[in-house]
Amino acid sequence: MGMKSASYRAMPENQLARFQTLQKGNDCTLHAISAALQMLCDAYFDPVDLINESNRLWWQGRFFRVFPGWAVTPGMQARFINYLAKKHHLPVNAKLHHLNPEDLRNLAEAHDTIALVTIYWLRKKAPAIYYAKSPKNHNQSAKTGGHTMLFAAYDRLHQNGPGRHTPWGFINSWVQGGNALFWMTDHDFRNSWGMKLPLIGNHATVIIKHSGNQDA
Repeated sequence: MGMKSASYRAMPENQLARFQTLQKGNDCTLHAISAALQMLCDAYFDPVDLINESNRLWWQGRFFRVFPGWAVTPGMQARFINYLAKKHHLPVNAKLHHLNPEDLRNLAEAHDTIALVTIYWLRKKAPAIYYAKSPKNHNQSAKTGGHTMLFAAYDRLHQNGPGRHTPWGFINSWVQGGNALFWMTDHDFRNSWGMKLPLIGNHATVIIKHSGNQDA
């Protein structure tokens, strides 16, 4: 039996899309964290402020990214969210997990939990990422790379062009707002999310939960 369709808090795609902010540099994670905190506890942190803070903290010996302006590993993502939660008294906590696709899909229906997922690819093997229902691939990178997005929906009927089924939907930092999510095929998402890396492993997923207590 195949997975059914679901979205975060049963919100329609255009409502989920409004949490998207456009990244300028190598800062997809900070944009994803900004969206997650806004969705979970209605607290808005400008991604630019999060970027600046993570860079500033690096120079103080608190490493929430590999280098200033560089990537943020999944473990660093969880620690930075927990740092923000403690500093600003936010009712959330984050933890790194390694989920299977079925468990991740089930999170789409949650009301108090959001998942950051990080995909990776090798040179000239970037997985296709589509916007709305367009058949155009927005991930044309020829380099080895990685990208973090916020898992938001699973729709087994979604397609990007005739016959191209793209059930995995994400809040992604390649557009400012907009009225649609970004989508991946089951094959491309499983392969890129499932790529095993040293120290990181595969299926890296940072689960952010609302704790229900404003001063948690």
